[in-house]
Amino acid sequence: MTTLSPEQIEALFTRSDGSYLCARWGRPIVPIVFGIEDETLSVVKGAFEAVCALSGHTMAETDPELGANTMVFFCRDWNELNQVPDLDRLVPDLGPLVTRLSAQDANQYRIFRFDEGGAIRACFIFIRMDSEMSKVPAETLALSQAVQTILLWSDRAFTDVSALAMADGVAVLRPEIAGVIRGVYDPVMPAVAQDASHALRLFARLEALQ
Repeated sequence: MTTLSPEQIEALFTRSDGSYLCARWGRPIVPIVFGIEDETLSVVKGAFEAVCALSGHTMAETDPELGANTMVFFCRDWNELNQVPDLDRLVPDLGPLVTRLSAQDANQYRIFRFDEGGAIRACFIFIRMDSEMSKVPAETLALSQAVQTILLWSDRAFTDVSALAMADGVAVLRPEIAGVIRGVYDPVMPAVAQDASHALRLFARLEALQ
């Protein structure tokens, strides 16, 4: 299996401001999806199930605190988010966020929430189905979002190289990225790390797991 170098692993979790931060989920993932047809709903949930199975993490039917802790919103225009009942209670400063996303002509955005220890407790995923997104097969789009949600990656992690690759015309998770996900979720690894030495530990863990 292809293994990334410690420097490549470090880059996956080093943010634009130079800080290092890696966090995994501290509770089972409970996804709910808005704005798509029922047949696509199963595709999105199936992608989360596949990534959870890969990582060794779990899913659940309900979150005791939030009901659902992974909310995926599909829209055609960012302004549609302003019409979602009570979304402004879940996402502070929703109005300014919508304005900013519209100005940037963005087509996706994620907001993470964390528990007291710094592990992920919730994620809000917003996807605008512009002409570019509309060309992406539902399975590919769903897998990409699930991968980017299972960990707190750097904001620059997949700007140059996608987490996915094509195999026989089907999008699959790149094996080296799958290895990183499995490594971060290994029980001996911390749920949260803010020191770049974590990348060295993760590299050593990946070597041991091969």
